[in-house]
Amino acid sequence: MSRRLELERRVRQLGEIGEIMRAMKNLALMETRKLARFLDAQGQVVHCIESAAADFLSFHPYLIPAAQQERQAVLAIGSERGFCGDFNEEVLTELATYPSGECSVIAVGSKLCARLEKFPGTIVPFAGPTIAEDVAATLYRLVGEIGGLQKSGENLRLTVLHHRNGESGISRKSLLPPFVESAPATAQFGQPPLLYLTPERFFAELLDHYLFAALHEIFYASLMAENQRRMQHLEGAIHRLHEKTDDVARRCRALRQEEITEEIEVILLSVEGAGLQPVLPKD
Repeated sequence: MSRRLELERRVRQLGEIGEIMRAMKNLALMETRKLARFLDAQGQVVHCIESAAADFLSFHPYLIPAAQQERQAVLAIGSERGFCGDFNEEVLTELATYPSGECSVIAVGSKLCARLEKFPGTIVPFAGPTIAEDVAATLYRLVGEIGGLQKSGENLRLTVLHHRNGESGISRKSLLPPFVESAPATAQFGQPPLLYLTPERFFAELLDHYLFAALHEIFYASLMAENQRRMQHLEGAIHRLHEKTDDVARRCRALRQEEITEEIEVILLSVEGAGLQPVLPKD
């Protein structure tokens, strides 16, 4: 009896765990729907800024920083929460390709930071966003840290390592120096753009807008990929939980059948001991 009751309690516990997992999966699904709208709009903003910068720099190429001694920094974006499979392990694998001890690492996400304790470089840990609304607050703190790295007087080369939904592996995005990847070799238009500001001031303000927009787009893409991984991970966990619940329920039913058989045997033995004939059901 005690064994069967223990199994019944286990079945109830597994059912409660399953409800929690399904709720987490539904929350991740809701977040992906919301992030899909944000990503589409933010991607268009980044594309427009890059197009404007390419047009501008084709007439003012001297504003692109010349190749010289640079300080290297890596922004590695992981997850703040778990249940997302090997999401953070893939970031760590990509981060290990950088020369040990030669670059500063800004790690975003508590789950990622917990795995970087033995990394040889300089680690700056940051709590990451859990939902889309947290991205802005995270970026305000992050921009201050990036600005602190630039105060040393050296040119900063900043590379972002992050996941992107629909792409395998880790995406690398070079943010600083800016617009190096998108700058065209020749001008696409015959006349330079008309400006109300000096080229230097226009470029500085354009860079601020670009970094703010690009970092938003990167964090939205990372959150989207994280929630997609979480949905897949929880779907597999729920499937295995169902199998475990069915197995425990079968064992519970088998024990109950054994108990019923034992009870019938005890009743029959009691009847025979009293010299009575058992009453059998009529057809």
